[in-house]
Amino acid sequence: MAGYYIAIPQRIVASVMAFGSGVLLSAISFELLDEAFALGGVEHVIAGLFAGGLVFTVANVLLARSGAKHRKRSDSTVIARDDFESSGLAIAVGSIIDGIPESIAIGLTLLSGAAVSIPTVVAIFLSNIPEGLSSSAGLKSRGWRAAPVFILWTGIAVSSGAASLAGYAFFSQFGPGVNALVLAFAAGGVLAMVVDTMIPEAFSEAHSLSGMMTVLGFMLSVLLSKAL
Repeated sequence: MAGYYIAIPQRIVASVMAFGSGVLLSAISFELLDEAFALGGVEHVIAGLFAGGLVFTVANVLLARSGAKHRKRSDSTVIARDDFESSGLAIAVGSIIDGIPESIAIGLTLLSGAAVSIPTVVAIFLSNIPEGLSSSAGLKSRGWRAAPVFILWTGIAVSSGAASLAGYAFFSQFGPGVNALVLAFAAGGVLAMVVDTMIPEAFSEAHSLSGMMTVLGFMLSVLLSKAL
């Protein structure tokens, strides 16, 4: 609801996005791909990464044409151009598509018997902040009241939780090769999302600060991964 009621400075949002990008990159490297390699080997990692990146890229192009090109943005000035006011729902749909591989990945990290990966959860939380802000701004500009916006994003959160549960319950029925493919697929989708949507926006607003914030996010995620 912060995106509906509060005008958050763009430099702060961009810094959070850069930090989240670093956390996500670390989570992909040390959580998802490490586990995928251990389960299935290099061929599963390569196939899953390519498929995940391809599927996300195609979905991202279709979403951009539907009005979700700026779904990782929260800049109010964007509302005045590119018909951004009509893209609130498309952004919400985009957040679901972005969140599916992320949420499934959380569930799959439980397959080894370990606890939920804290770095992965933190990374996904940070990556979705700009989407929530931008979608709320777009919907508000079209006259949506606060309650329907809150209900919409609550539904998205519940859907993401269900995807995490499905990642654990459904894929636990398959062998390590399938799980390795799905983990690498999720990693490929998340990696493409970070490069396509998060890093460019973080740099456009935070400029030279974005690099250091990304390093800090990566560093924190590595420390959490090794400590936990």
